[in-house]
Amino acid sequence: MNEIICPNCKKTFKVDEAGFADILKQVRDHKFEEELKTRLTLAEKDKDSAVKLAEATIKNSLQEQLAKKEAELTQLKAKIDNAEIAKKLAVNEALQKIEKERDTLANDIKNKELEKQNLEISLKQKFSAELQNKEAIIKYKDEEIARVKDMKQKLSTKMLGETLEQHCEIEFNKLRATAFQNAYFEKDNDSSSGSKGDFIYREKDSSGNEIISIMFEMKNESDQTATKKKNEDFLKELDKDRNEKKCEYAVLVSLLEAESEFYNTGIVDVSHKYSKMYVVRPQFFIPIITLLRNAAMNSMQYKAELALVKSQNIDITNFEENIQTFKEGFAKNYDLASRQFKAAIEEIDKTIIHLQKTKDNLLSSVNNLRLANNKAEDLTIKKLTKGNPTMTAKFDELNKKTEK
Repeated sequence: MNEIICPNCKKTFKVDEAGFADILKQVRDHKFEEELKTRLTLAEKDKDSAVKLAEATIKNSLQEQLAKKEAELTQLKAKIDNAEIAKKLAVNEALQKIEKERDTLANDIKNKELEKQNLEISLKQKFSAELQNKEAIIKYKDEEIARVKDMKQKLSTKMLGETLEQHCEIEFNKLRATAFQNAYFEKDNDSSSGSKGDFIYREKDSSGNEIISIMFEMKNESDQTATKKKNEDFLKELDKDRNEKKCEYAVLVSLLEAESEFYNTGIVDVSHKYSKMYVVRPQFFIPIITLLRNAAMNSMQYKAELALVKSQNIDITNFEENIQTFKEGFAKNYDLASRQFKAAIEEIDKTIIHLQKTKDNLLSSVNNLRLANNKAEDLTIKKLTKGNPTMTAKFDELNKKTEK
């Protein structure tokens, strides 16, 4: 048994071990609860303090963060405001630039439109004027073609030929007083041999020596003629007339074979068939006379010396051989000049653009004529009688008579 004093009443009472244990248990439970309650209270207070501290800490932290964020927000707002202002300024500046470019472009478009309208008006006026001119030219050409066709239909083949003869005669007479003062150019009226040419051209120098002679034949035909003639059909008869009238050259002035490129080149040399014969279009009637005449003028010296020798009855042994040699040399130069002249005439007939080329060919022709002239000038009686004792003796005899 154990004695226990009550702390409140101070009485002593005994309890056994079981009771003591129960009391002790109760005491312990009570103390434990009190201590637990106290500790819980303290813990609650600590918790409240900790919560309040945490709340205060969090609040302070949040306030600091909020302040910081507000500062950052203020900065961002300021930046945004500045950026917005800069953006507005940039937009305004870009807008002003674009508007200025737009206005400039609009003015350019307006000016271009005006230029386009003016150009269209100018082109329309020009085109209208050119169209009127072309229409007038076409009308004139059509009328001229119709007139020529009508004229050809009304004229017979013989009349067409006579018209071509008249044309050539008129062209020659235009230049007779200035370029051909000493020339004979008349119709061939002598038909005693059965045929005759159309015109004969002859020219002599002051001593009566013949410079050149040409037999001319003019040929044309109507477009309505059923049987078309060719130039070659008349060459044989022309050569016969030339020989009977003792003419050096023969020229066929022809409008036959109008589509022939061969004859449309201008002056066509047909001497491969008939000696010293040419076929020309009417526009080359005067040029062929001039060409042949100029070439003949350059060979007059040897003709004069030949006439002198013949007049004195000088023995001309080997003389003809020398003359032939000279003629061949001259003919070679003349043929070359003639071909080059023909090429020049061809260029003239084709286009005016080739005038420079024509000039070069003519200069080359003149050079060959000059060479021929030099050969003519270089030909003397002494050279012709070289190696000929008979002629040398004759000239020595003449010189002795002259000295006496």
